[in-house]
Amino acid sequence: MTTSSSDTAPARAHDLQNSARLALACLDLTSLNDQDTEADIAKLCLRAQSPFGPVAAVCVWPRLAAFARAQLPAPIAVAAVANFPHGHADIDAALRDVEAIVKAGAQEVDVVLPYRSLLAGDDRAASALLLAVRQACPGLLLKVILETGELKTPALIKRACQLSLDGGADFLKTSTGKTPVNATLEAARLMLGAIAASPAARHQVGFKAAGGIRTVAEAAAYLALTQELLGAQALTPQRFRIGASSLLGDIAAVLAGASAPATATAANY
Repeated sequence: MTTSSSDTAPARAHDLQNSARLALACLDLTSLNDQDTEADIAKLCLRAQSPFGPVAAVCVWPRLAAFARAQLPAPIAVAAVANFPHGHADIDAALRDVEAIVKAGAQEVDVVLPYRSLLAGDDRAASALLLAVRQACPGLLLKVILETGELKTPALIKRACQLSLDGGADFLKTSTGKTPVNATLEAARLMLGAIAASPAARHQVGFKAAGGIRTVAEAAAYLALTQELLGAQALTPQRFRIGASSLLGDIAAVLAGASAPATATAANY
């Protein structure tokens, strides 16, 4: 018997709604515009508490982290960026960012790997900065941004993954969202493969796709790839994140078409 397209449409809609719920639960709702003010972040924090459930975290500049923390309920984490977006190898400057993040009461640090140093063959400078940042934020979740669109080659992306894992990363993150090429499935596969290949990381370290992901369908591709390489157990906010400022709108649009019981499930995240 041949299955008609009308028969499969409800199944596809159900799968998309499931992806939307999971993407919402794993979303780092982000605002990293140079001109961001407290008023902007107040609006962001309201959006983070959506009718369909909360996001995983709100990601902001260090100068706005304390304000964000004050606007949010405890289950929504505050992440702030260090060494961002340039990824310079200046350890003192990166540590000033981290100190501000820790003092603000944030729970997560998204730090940029000194990828230009790596491009120049200076692994030591990249490693030194990561180790210093890791030591400066004990107990906080550390996401290392590789800026894979600038590294370009599989060899350099794999090297960046290894340096980050050795430096104590809790997450490997694709991009700052500030370069021409951001998250790609090709880079994600390399990063997830590096996590899966490490006995120390495969059950602990997470993956974050960031930059240019605007629809649930796009997010679903990263969810599927993560499940393929790390298993379904990695599809939680503790192991998987999406960094986006515009994805929430499509999540809401998809979930608005869900049944009442499905919407109630989303609210539990």
